[in-house]
Amino acid sequence: MNTILRNRFLAHVGQTSPEPMMIEVARAEGCFFYTPEGKRYYDLVAGVSVNNVGHANPRVVEAVQRQAADYMHVMVYGEMIERPQVQYAARIAGLLPGGLSSVYFVNSGAEAIEGAMKLAKRRTGRTEIVSMRRAYHGSTQGAMSLMGEPEGEEWKGAFRPLLPDVRSIDFNDFDQLRLITRRTACVVVEPVQGEAGVRPPAAGWLEALRRRCDEQGALLVFDEIQTGMGRTGAMFATCKYGIAPDIVCLAKAFGGGMPLGAFVSRKEIMDTLQTAPVLGHITTFGGHPVSCAAGLAALDFLEENGIVEQVEAKGARYEELLADHPQVVEIRRSGLLLAVELGSS
Repeated sequence: MNTILRNRFLAHVGQTSPEPMMIEVARAEGCFFYTPEGKRYYDLVAGVSVNNVGHANPRVVEAVQRQAADYMHVMVYGEMIERPQVQYAARIAGLLPGGLSSVYFVNSGAEAIEGAMKLAKRRTGRTEIVSMRRAYHGSTQGAMSLMGEPEGEEWKGAFRPLLPDVRSIDFNDFDQLRLITRRTACVVVEPVQGEAGVRPPAAGWLEALRRRCDEQGALLVFDEIQTGMGRTGAMFATCKYGIAPDIVCLAKAFGGGMPLGAFVSRKEIMDTLQTAPVLGHITTFGGHPVSCAAGLAALDFLEENGIVEQVEAKGARYEELLADHPQVVEIRRSGLLLAVELGSS
């Protein structure tokens, strides 16, 4: 590794842990990335579920280059008609169920969660938000507030006070659904819990959650930041599990490798952000045209090459090959979202 570059990295790039991996990346292609010395690494993390179409996908690279040559940032989001935004939003609306047709583009998953919380409060006039224990929704203070007690305390304890009026319940616990009441603005849930160790929903639990929200007039928010764009074997987990939320949050692979997020809802719900106050939610770089072009190109690649249809078989193959390893205690999986629990010996 270049020693000067290494030292500058440690001195000037804000660190997220005391022990960064310190692998210098020279280039990346497909499911590999390479160091300047030519050492090749398999990227099984996929940029934490970002690179669903691989590194340096030619379709995405070409779309980025073409859009950058046409125009990049021109105005804050939502004020001008920009073809990449319109085309991508229309395609996403055509893939999501339940009339989820209005796409609000942002920059990241945490921003999508923040926007969804604001939208739910604005729509319902309520303040309570229900989230799941062992959830992960992002590192902004609002999103961090949704990391349920007590496990989430290690993430958020140092940053209190956070949002008030947040209640935590257990994922897959039918009885605790009674805690969703007429005070609840929304319930935020990952259809498959990621940070908790890939925990799929129990049979019938998402259906029961949907019914309880309907009974109490609460909005159901699916965090599909990690599960979206084919990761679980359907384009969206909401399609795989047959449950239509009121709001769905997208990011990670949604941008095709570029920074992009969105929260998506029915138009009559989304329109409440237009008034009282006007500009109730705004963003400067959300829906950046280059990011939207990249995301649309990645979606085209997924659909035209039948990638999502291959996910379940590939995930099953990983599970089959790992299952007999003596150190493997348990494998939990939804498509190609896998957790492999190892023994301590």
